[in-house]
Amino acid sequence: MKIKDLRNLTDTELNQKMQEIYRKLLQLRSEIKIGKLQKPHEIAVNRSSIARIKTILNERTKEKEAKS
Repeated sequence: MKIKDLRNLTDTELNQKMQEIYRKLLQLRSEIKIGKLQKPHEIAVNRSSIARIKTILNERTKEKEAKS
């Protein structure tokens, strides 16, 4: 998911999206163990998406702290 799209989401939507991606990542890791993973690059893509979401959430919390 692109960073522009993620910035338009609210904090709760970002948290839900992150949980969704964590579930996908868990599924991909289990597919690795049984040898059924077709697209191994999806693991890196999902990890990058999680990092993007966490970065946006951290930026927002820092902005809120700076305002108060």
